[in-house]
Amino acid sequence: MPRVVTRNHKVILIAGGAGFVGSNLCRRLIDEGHEIICVDNFQTGNRCNIAPFLQHRHFRLIQHDICDPLDISGPVDEIYNMACAASPDRYQEGPVHTCKTCFLGALNLLELARRKNARILQSSTSEVYGDPEISLQDESYRGCVNTCGPRACYDEGKRVAETLFWEYGAHNGVETRIARIFNTYGPNMDPADGRVVSNFIVQALKGEDLTVYGTGLQTRSFCYVSDLVDGLIRLMASDEKMPVNLGNPGEFTMLELAEKVVKMVRSRAGVTFRPLPQDDPRQRKPNITRAKTILGWSPKVNLDEGLAATIEWYRERLAADQEAEAPAGQ
Repeated sequence: MPRVVTRNHKVILIAGGAGFVGSNLCRRLIDEGHEIICVDNFQTGNRCNIAPFLQHRHFRLIQHDICDPLDISGPVDEIYNMACAASPDRYQEGPVHTCKTCFLGALNLLELARRKNARILQSSTSEVYGDPEISLQDESYRGCVNTCGPRACYDEGKRVAETLFWEYGAHNGVETRIARIFNTYGPNMDPADGRVVSNFIVQALKGEDLTVYGTGLQTRSFCYVSDLVDGLIRLMASDEKMPVNLGNPGEFTMLELAEKVVKMVRSRAGVTFRPLPQDDPRQRKPNITRAKTILGWSPKVNLDEGLAATIEWYRERLAADQEAEAPAGQ
């Protein structure tokens, strides 16, 4: 088993640190006593997510788009590249910028890692497998991706980012790590994110019918964000240079998820069916054997537990948003 390396105090740069996963990663690493440099252009990141850290002596915020070169004064021990819109609704709004973030952003961060002699982790995605022709998806599967479809800017962008990480690791002496992240959910995911868990919970809390695309029989595997963060940290500390799947292999149809959310919210909402978007994957289920073997990692939070915590977070967030929008004096 590869050696796992830990240090008591590190300077850690998190690109996309104000985003959903990035902000949860910030919290965990601050709690562990590390110094955090959060870099975000706030395209999809939210200052609310990092508000608790802004006055922390070990937290520094830099507003910057990683499509442009980045220079940091002082030492940097580790870099997590969590930057790039991950929701289809968001990354399709600016597909060229999505491509640039995946390619130029990765290149700029790799160059920073080379200059700083820092270890760097790429947040890749299960989308590199496209609409898979096999189940389970393991890291050796090369995928079934449409290079010219509406999702290609993200899918292919992440694939080329993996190639850059591989080349810098193989030929430029940079310590690189690649995490292939499967569907993740939990606190700090934008209510308007557009992905299925946030959509279903927000719609149910508002008493609206849940929007299901296609037949609703397509499947996803949902990983709670604290489990994912733990996997990312373990991968960063390991000696593993090849991609590693991080996700929860529990598999649910969209209709099963909708039923769970409606029941847990105690909503009377129904379901509205809409056409399945082009290239939307029919099935997602990770093989996490390598993560178990190499990292000693497997998810701990089951879907019911994770949904309960996520529903409560959304309930509080929507109430706060409603209060903020209310006219003065009401």
